[in-house]
Amino acid sequence: MIGMNKKLNDLVILIRGAGEMATAVAHRLASCHFKVCMTETSNPQAVRREVAFSEAIFESEKEVEGTTAKRVESPDQILETWKEGKIPILIDPEAKVKDFLKPDVLIDAILAKKNLGTKKTDAPLVIGLGPGFHAGKDVHLVIETNRGHNLGRIITKGEAEPNTGIPGSIAGYTEERVIRAPTEGKFKAIKKIGDGVRINEKVGMVGNGAVQSRIAGVIRGLLRDGTEVWKGMKLGDVDPRGTKAHCYTISDKARTISGGVLQAILEHFNG
Repeated sequence: MIGMNKKLNDLVILIRGAGEMATAVAHRLASCHFKVCMTETSNPQAVRREVAFSEAIFESEKEVEGTTAKRVESPDQILETWKEGKIPILIDPEAKVKDFLKPDVLIDAILAKKNLGTKKTDAPLVIGLGPGFHAGKDVHLVIETNRGHNLGRIITKGEAEPNTGIPGSIAGYTEERVIRAPTEGKFKAIKKIGDGVRINEKVGMVGNGAVQSRIAGVIRGLLRDGTEVWKGMKLGDVDPRGTKAHCYTISDKARTISGGVLQAILEHFNG
């Protein structure tokens, strides 16, 4: 239970990462009037860029479903950004800003499939998303990120299900809907997010190698033009349902995970 002099919406929440899942969590928590701050690398490589606050690193600001994240250059700008009703995001891959913010909650939403340095001592409540964390050891709680019956479940002891390496099924397609680099080099985009594609249609180039869609649908995610990639790297994904609006809205999976995070925070501080 939080102290009598502190309200729930005074809680400071620091989120490591600003990709699709981290964005869904930040969006839900900011909508609930928590004070949310995010950290990212200097060169994030989100695929679902239209629903990733990490785009603010490149564009200064990024709006997702009515909520805006704003890149700030120093911790001193965080408070003013909150006053603007926006989520501050800093280039700070090691989340050193935690020493300045002293967050009530730290959420590792990098989804690296391993722990990149998050510790249970980083905040009164530390939450890890997906595999790579052990609830009760390096974090307090883990949120299940694997599609299926347990998606979004709060794990109080132990680990999330291991990474299967198989993309979630959409309309019966799994790996087929993923666009991958045919070789290493610089990615040159021809198509953009929201564009429709046919089977084997060219989406871009990596060096002299054509990047093609293996199925028909709409491009839901695509790396930024000019990104250096390696052979087999995920460049994008195609949604076979063909609904363009899905490219610009938070997915069902991400919403479920964000709901698990919100519940975990409320149970901890409002129990």
